[in-house]
Amino acid sequence: MRISELARRGGVTTATAKYYLREGLVPPGELTSTTQAQYGEQHVARLRLVRALLGPGSLSISQARDVLGVIDDPGDDMFHALGAAQMATYGAVEDVDPSAALALVERSGWRVDPSSPEIFQLARALDALDDAGFTVPDVVMDGYIAAAERIGHAELEAMPAEPSAALRYAVLGSILTEPLLLVLRRLAEQHASAERFGQAPPRTPAAGN
Repeated sequence: MRISELARRGGVTTATAKYYLREGLVPPGELTSTTQAQYGEQHVARLRLVRALLGPGSLSISQARDVLGVIDDPGDDMFHALGAAQMATYGAVEDVDPSAALALVERSGWRVDPSSPEIFQLARALDALDDAGFTVPDVVMDGYIAAAERIGHAELEAMPAEPSAALRYAVLGSILTEPLLLVLRRLAEQHASAERFGQAPPRTPAAGN
């Protein structure tokens, strides 16, 4: 297929597809002349993946390039590759005191690497709550911890056995399911409110009606 068809099937404009090609996010097609190339289904899949990483995944071009590089060439050390992909999504770790985050992890009973970037992300999140003067009640925090643990176990149980597929599953799952988890949480709050107060939210007309 030509680039115009690739762009259409990938859900982007032709100019955007060309930009992703120039940035190395999508591999080049097979040249048929000095100015023309043909693209296949693997290019469509890659273009859609790039669109997801930059859109719902909220990655920058540079972050997406680094993540895709790890997925394309994970090497022999899968643990190191996963860590490299996670660091690419987080960027540089700012100077933040991790003590509150480490205390929360200790309270949860989780066995984690205390130097992992997630610890510093958690510290930033806790600092933001503190700056806003918002306290998460202990019962709610315990619910967050329990729910996160169930999610973690469920995701690992479904992880593919083949190493490169497992890496792709872990990296893309961590990036692309976070928007899904956020909206599911909000819908669950609507459901809990309806159950507690005995009134369902008003129905809205279906699109197009």
